[in-house]
Amino acid sequence: MHGAISQPNSSQPARATSTLGHLSRGLEWIWQLLSDVPHPQVLDCGPVSQATVDVLLRRRAKIHVADLITPLLREESRFWDRRPKVAVFRTGEFLSQLPAIRAGSLHVVFGWHLLDLLPREALPALVERWSSYLAPGGLLFCLLREPRLEKGAEMLWWLESLTTLVSSREGTRPFPYPALTNREMERLVPSGNVKTFLTRSGRREVTVTLRPEPSRRRGGEGD
Repeated sequence: MHGAISQPNSSQPARATSTLGHLSRGLEWIWQLLSDVPHPQVLDCGPVSQATVDVLLRRRAKIHVADLITPLLREESRFWDRRPKVAVFRTGEFLSQLPAIRAGSLHVVFGWHLLDLLPREALPALVERWSSYLAPGGLLFCLLREPRLEKGAEMLWWLESLTTLVSSREGTRPFPYPALTNREMERLVPSGNVKTFLTRSGRREVTVTLRPEPSRRRGGEGD
């Protein structure tokens, strides 16, 4: 599912049953940085939740949705070329699910646990696409599991308020790939400022602020 939402409608999924919720330091950081933005543009890359939509609309946001997580959890065959001896992930096919978004127009991208669900070779292209959508100073928010957290890949997350995260019941499905390290995350976004907030749930809240590219100096000026 992808598109843009400007107001609530009956086609939005109902709120899922939750058991876990916590105040998010990462979200506090994001909305503090965006306090002067009257109408933030947001991309949600998980199964869109009515609760999240309602929260963001109260913040007067424009919401783009592209559920990249559900097809991965379903292990849809269209994302894999299994003709070679080693299966190859079709990154281009996966990224084609993203909606057409004007470059440099977004303020926030919610990636949730998506980086934990993709093979390593697909991550650079995904993060590059996200970065192209974000305006200078725009932010990426995602959750990364710690190595000790082996299960819970199917857990879904949404906003109960701008600064409160809620999840579905604890999952039992193993994560498909090794945990992404903080250093690997920094390498994925060399032009970003990465902040990591630890939680008690075995997950890290990671925010990336896209730094403006320095203007190029003309040759010879100031030398």
